[in-house]
Amino acid sequence: MTTALYSHPDCLTHETPSGHPEQVARLQVVLDRLEGPPFDRLTRLEAPVAAEDALLRCHLQSYLDLISASIPASGSMALDGDTHVSAGSLAAARRAAGACVAAVDLVLRDGADNAFAAVRPPGHHAERETAMGFCLFGSLAIAAKHALDHHGLDRVAIVDFDVHHGNGTQDLLWEDDRILFVSMHQSPLYPGTGTRDETGAYGQIINLPMAPGTAGDGFMAVFEDYVAPAVDAFEPEFLLVSAGFDAHRADPLAQMDLETDDFVQITERLCDLADAHCGGRLVSTLEGGYDLDALADSVAAHVAVLIARGEATKQGQGQ
Repeated sequence: MTTALYSHPDCLTHETPSGHPEQVARLQVVLDRLEGPPFDRLTRLEAPVAAEDALLRCHLQSYLDLISASIPASGSMALDGDTHVSAGSLAAARRAAGACVAAVDLVLRDGADNAFAAVRPPGHHAERETAMGFCLFGSLAIAAKHALDHHGLDRVAIVDFDVHHGNGTQDLLWEDDRILFVSMHQSPLYPGTGTRDETGAYGQIINLPMAPGTAGDGFMAVFEDYVAPAVDAFEPEFLLVSAGFDAHRADPLAQMDLETDDFVQITERLCDLADAHCGGRLVSTLEGGYDLDALADSVAAHVAVLIARGEATKQGQGQ
């Protein structure tokens, strides 16, 4: 048991207009970077298509019908100024959600210690009835509800370190007191939500806006002062991570100042929390990150930590 990597070729068929930041190349550079040593220890699995009942845990049937009806036979269709769909987009989005659900199933069955879903489109901006911010389905929120409803867990936590506020995840989980959602994000920045007074129906949502220019030390100070204590107090049985790498200083869509090595530290601390409360059980999924070199390096750093922690778990169990 170590680290599982979920992906699928369908996620490369979600095509956006030329020059769009959420491009096919994002996933391709990630998959290329995760080839060869030290990543040959990954358990590589194909992402299944998410079942409709899984999607309906978060989205309305009318919304699923709308997305399906919006898929063009060729070219692309704009759902809003940022979010486009092509002929392959529905399959890609269902694979992205399916990867997160399958990863939860695998880890909870002790088939892996942790898992990373290298998929697109991202999901954390998708609201109950609205596609936005490049996102169609709230993949990680869907996986969290699946863990609770299908596996009988009582508490799940999601930590989102993407530079943009996870407004979609917040919307989908606003009235679910079983799920702690913590979002660390730049403010002001798209989508303009995520103020500290947005706390959910039960106070289970924690938003941690940070100023443009925040570097790794400031980011980790917020993590230690707010994220870690919140997760400790909630005592989740499973930890999910919206892993966006657009807080990197090279990213063109934001103005944070993190380096690749900062994502190592973030991942280490998230693994610490998973070890403390969840038996190490953690699943992360790719969200943002739009400088291709920085994205590939940062994902590699993130996954390398997951592998190392999985190996340490195996050795500790004497396997």
